Amino acid sequence: MSDRIHVGTRKGLFTVERDGTGGWDVVDTAFLSDHVPMVLADPRNDTILAALAHGHFGGKLHRSTDNGSTWEECDAPAYPEREEGAEPDRDAFGREWPWKLGLIWELTAGGSDQPGVVWGGTIPGGLFKSDDGGTSWQMVLSLWEDPRRKEWFGGGYDYPGIHSVTVDPRDSNRLVLGVSCGGVWETLDGGMSWDLRADGMWAEYMPPDRKNDPTIQDPHRIARCDAHPDAMWVQHHNGVFRTTDGAKTWQEVKDVPPSNFGFAVAVHPEDPDTAWFVPAIDDEQRLPVDGKVVVTRTRDGGVSFDVLREGLPQHHAYDLVFRHAMDVDESGERLVFGSTTGSLWVSEDGGNSWITVSTHLPPVYCTRFVRR
Repeated sequence: MSDRIHVGTRKGLFTVERDGTGGWDVVDTAFLSDHVPMVLADPRNDTILAALAHGHFGGKLHRSTDNGSTWEECDAPAYPEREEGAEPDRDAFGREWPWKLGLIWELTAGGSDQPGVVWGGTIPGGLFKSDDGGTSWQMVLSLWEDPRRKEWFGGGYDYPGIHSVTVDPRDSNRLVLGVSCGGVWETLDGGMSWDLRADGMWAEYMPPDRKNDPTIQDPHRIARCDAHPDAMWVQHHNGVFRTTDGAKTWQEVKDVPPSNFGFAVAVHPEDPDTAWFVPAIDDEQRLPVDGKVVVTRTRDGGVSFDVLREGLPQHHAYDLVFRHAMDVDESGERLVFGSTTGSLWVSEDGGNSWITVSTHLPPVYCTRFVRR
């Protein structure tokens, strides 16, 4: 099991470790007062990458090779120069689309056979690849220049973004991406070409004649089962969806209690039928149902669900859990999630019960177990 967790927050990066009494403690901090929307502890080596968001000054990237004792700034992903005189790039609503980095929203390690490869997803809608562990980055122009990208639009942010990058452990050149709002995309050749993979998804926020359009779907988060890579789960803007055929088709999972709205999803690394979600009421009320924080779990592929609440606040709790703020370790038994109120919880038994690590961190953007 993983005994170390990185927690990216609105005011810094926190490192949490298991103590000698069975609890968890914050043991280190970095970048205090800075927004840390994403962190990656590369499971192939000792490198940690931390994305920082500096508002007007854009996104920055820092790297540590000594478990976070020291950090160095790296080149952040950069958008290409627009040709002189070129027409402005506009989104589906006609708004001009900026050609510059707004936010590093996702960092994912490449396959085990690609030791230096790291993938980065950004706002506005850029996919980047590094071949040297984050030292330098190249935009994947095949996706950026795809004319279907012009159909994308922003969801919670003003502009669309790539928040999920999943690498097939059987084939490092096969990636599945999640875009809000822009659907699910797959490449079989390391990013040279792309196919839309949102068949079966539907969007309640669109007119009836466009609700099945794959280019405007809003998958909030995509999670893949490591041992069964064709099995993936999606927490969508208006429901939960599942695929067992490698994203060729998606099936809606209905009757998810107490609500099918949320952002986070985690999948058991060995069992494709086991997944966890943290529900909220709906898009207009991004709060726990009845003011009770719960985790919803299925162990049979969505046929039935358990609503897990032991150790979680059940009275006047208004925590929202962002899409990157939940994680499961390589055992499938240890989970972590953090909330917008700065609370952080860990489970040692697959979600049956939860330990409160803190109730006073800054709002949590992401949690990541350190896997080795």
